[in-house]
Amino acid sequence: MQTALRTTRQTLFFLWLCAAFTPLAHAADDALQRCAAIGNDSERLQCYDGIAGHASTGNMPAGNQSAASNAADTAPGDEGFSKLITIQNDQDTAPPKRSYLTTAWNLDGLGDPEHPNQLTPLHPYRQNYLIVRESNHPNTLPSSPAPGHSTTVPMGWDNLETKFQLSVKAEIMRYRQLHLLGFKDFRLWGAYTQQSNWQSFNTRNSAPFRNTNYEPELIATFGTGHDNGFKLVNIGLVHQSNGQSLPQSRSWNRVYLQGGWEWGSNFSLLARGWWRIPENVQKDDNPDIQNYIGRADAVLRWDPNKNQSVSLLLRNNLNLGQNRGFTQLDWSTPVQFGNSAKLFVQFTDGFGESLIDYNYRQRTFGMGIAFRDW
Repeated sequence: MQTALRTTRQTLFFLWLCAAFTPLAHAADDALQRCAAIGNDSERLQCYDGIAGHASTGNMPAGNQSAASNAADTAPGDEGFSKLITIQNDQDTAPPKRSYLTTAWNLDGLGDPEHPNQLTPLHPYRQNYLIVRESNHPNTLPSSPAPGHSTTVPMGWDNLETKFQLSVKAEIMRYRQLHLLGFKDFRLWGAYTQQSNWQSFNTRNSAPFRNTNYEPELIATFGTGHDNGFKLVNIGLVHQSNGQSLPQSRSWNRVYLQGGWEWGSNFSLLARGWWRIPENVQKDDNPDIQNYIGRADAVLRWDPNKNQSVSLLLRNNLNLGQNRGFTQLDWSTPVQFGNSAKLFVQFTDGFGESLIDYNYRQRTFGMGIAFRDW
């Protein structure tokens, strides 16, 4: 009888110990998993030492003492478990990374987290950059079928020149609760892009600006509220001109419809088609511009990480009989120049590298710096 009673007491004591230490075992397992996820070898070892109680902070430098102390906090114990749970909860509630289209068009309304109900300040629109680029065959005789719009004396342009682009936009108005035809919200933007070709090395001709494109826009953005796939529709009204007098004056006006798609946080597509607003024949600088610059374009963008991006612009006249197009490849590399610029590479091939060259084909390659981007 006494033996059976003693065996029963031992069994009950063992079960009590298991019940008491089971939570500690689970917590220790969680702590070990957190240590295993640390990439740095030294910090991972300090984390394990903290759990095992082997960290000796007395002989460590101040930085390592702090790391060992933090690791020790994750060892089994009430305070360690509380901190571990708090850290895990913070990670679970952390906002997801904003994708490119979400950030560029403020689809989640978080453009200014401190003032979510206010319109966003001035932000980048297209890429802002400054490059030195070379053409395989510069356009020295710009021409157009419009009367009086063709240059008769060759211009003394160099193959090498400086090219830069400034492009910004800002919200004019916002309506967050739209719920119309599957769209959740609406925004109206004002945008402006200026692209200049500067013969900065052409000292024999006083280094003139060869061409500057001025492009103001009004853009209505309808967001779908989707996290992936089809995310937005843009309806835009755009004017583009080069501000020059005859015979080099070029200009046109368009209305466009653009769709935006995104997959994950790294791949996006913006595709649009446009309709040219008709002009008086006597005032039309470039009546055949759609046959060269085209009727539609698409921009595919890949962001492998936060430090670099690759974008491909494809433009086409959608004419199978006399097909013409334009390709532009941009690469913003991880090479940083301070906190505001990085190395930028651009390659183009086709018609319309600038407005004065709308009906002229050339190939260019340039390198320089890109400024603030999304």
